[in-house]
Amino acid sequence: MKKHLNTLYITSEDAYLRKDHETFVVEIEGKKVFQAPVRSIGSIVCFGFKPITPALMAFCTERDVSISFLSTTGTFLARVAGNTHGNVLLRMAHYAIATDEQRSLATSRPIVAAKIANYRTMLLRHMRNHPDAAVERLLRPITETFAHRIRMLQRVGTLEQLRGYEGECAQLYFSVAAHLFTAQQEDFAFTQRSRRPPRDRANALLSFLYALITNDICSALESVGLDPYVGFFHRVRPGRPSLALDILEEFRAYLGDRMMFSLVNLRQVTAEDFEIRPSGEVRMSDAARKRVIVAYQQRKQEKIGNVVATVLV
Repeated sequence: MKKHLNTLYITSEDAYLRKDHETFVVEIEGKKVFQAPVRSIGSIVCFGFKPITPALMAFCTERDVSISFLSTTGTFLARVAGNTHGNVLLRMAHYAIATDEQRSLATSRPIVAAKIANYRTMLLRHMRNHPDAAVERLLRPITETFAHRIRMLQRVGTLEQLRGYEGECAQLYFSVAAHLFTAQQEDFAFTQRSRRPPRDRANALLSFLYALITNDICSALESVGLDPYVGFFHRVRPGRPSLALDILEEFRAYLGDRMMFSLVNLRQVTAEDFEIRPSGEVRMSDAARKRVIVAYQQRKQEKIGNVVATVLV
């Protein structure tokens, strides 16, 4: 089994990364604030373009440590990685499935079923843990629709039909998802997904969490020799990690959405952590990003049932 190492996140604008023999060192204004053995780090994620020397980039590629650059909102900017790993025959098989509509459909169907099932579980869990007759009247029919759609997926004959069911269920879920907040409801109210840019606090937090998960999935895929940019469910587009987005679907609700509700309901993230710009874009503060990353790293150590989610770092 492939062992996935730790991720080093660099969020401060003043941070400088260097190496001291076999140790990564992070400095701010000339003061050492963090260090870790190179052997313990599998990837580095920088928010914004940090000053990393070409020599350090070369060293990281030699040691199979990928470097990802994300914007302050979590949008992917660039990635530095070493030689491709894995068996070329594996990639050939991967591409063969991706170019075959029916095999891609067969691969994508359980992914979409899992996503919808996780949406349904989120709503059922909320109704069980927070009984409210009015909210249940709203959520119960949607959980029944989700159950029906999962059964219908077996009869879907094209990827376009499958995307249609997935889009319908996502729209239904986000139309009522704000009811899963048990605190700060007014500050984090939302009824749909908005991405580039996020137009409210909930979407800004959710987009950031999805970006963290997607980056980890890309690293895991590359580590075993798969191409994260060639997917089965998501259409292939230049610069889009389609396979990583395919896998993300199964983690959106359990890892991304669930974390968002937890962070807000426990007031680990509040309205004061966000800035609403004149353009309408909503940005999260540096301090909030750090708290979210810490919570995300902790959540990844949890078990799902009796199985550890080893696809993530």
